[in-house]
Amino acid sequence: MTTADAGSWQAEEEEQPRGPVGKAFRLSAADSLSLGNALCGFLAVCVLASSAIRSLQEGDGFRPAPSYFATAVVLLLIGATCDLFDGLVARRFRASAMGAELDNLADVISFGFAPAFMIVIWGGFTPDLPFPAVLVAAGAVLLAGVVRLARFACVKTKSGDFMGLPIPMGAMTVISIVLLFEPSIPALLGVLGVAWLMVSRIEYPKPKGQLAAVVLGWIMVNVAFLAFWVAWPEGGDLPIKIGASMQIALVAAIPLRVLFYKREQRKEAERVGD
Repeated sequence: MTTADAGSWQAEEEEQPRGPVGKAFRLSAADSLSLGNALCGFLAVCVLASSAIRSLQEGDGFRPAPSYFATAVVLLLIGATCDLFDGLVARRFRASAMGAELDNLADVISFGFAPAFMIVIWGGFTPDLPFPAVLVAAGAVLLAGVVRLARFACVKTKSGDFMGLPIPMGAMTVISIVLLFEPSIPALLGVLGVAWLMVSRIEYPKPKGQLAAVVLGWIMVNVAFLAFWVAWPEGGDLPIKIGASMQIALVAAIPLRVLFYKREQRKEAERVGD
């Protein structure tokens, strides 16, 4: 080994990060919830894949069975619950050194890949839609979710609100479109619209005070309708239609409310200026 090589090797040694490496391997309670979220997303994909595999093995073609979609929705709802509480648990007890990274990776699986795969299963086996169009919509959801999570980790808004539609809400909106509509071009355009909202600069306010209570109540009613349909799918499609419609309406109403609010602020500023 030459002196130059030794110097280069020593420089690389000095550039290695030095820190509490041992603590990075300790999983906290919040990390367990993040891992549960990732597992739920993986199991949801497995359920949908098994539906396609069994149908194709029977040789009768493939049509997504409502029971498989119901199971997948249940798993993603459980994953969303884990994602909701992992931050609360981390603040209440403690967070590990890799807690934020685990949370983002789990979200990619449950709220990025799983909804994208659901779109493929929903629209990829129908002659009414070209398969490349289905892949474009599914890929847009996945990539928008990845970009949304990366931007969330790097960019903080001055107001403290979310820039773009949060990925869990985006995933539930995509699922609502899949459950509410038959595969069609307008439905795919709706999916692309959700993907655009996730990477847009539209600020979704963090619920606080009375708004938090209203949004939480809205979400709980929505989840109750979805859970009722999942538990008793033979009871009819009305609960799922109501729940899915409420989810889509909530996602569409928030940016409209923000738009009107900013317009009122501009008008008020103009009055003060005059």
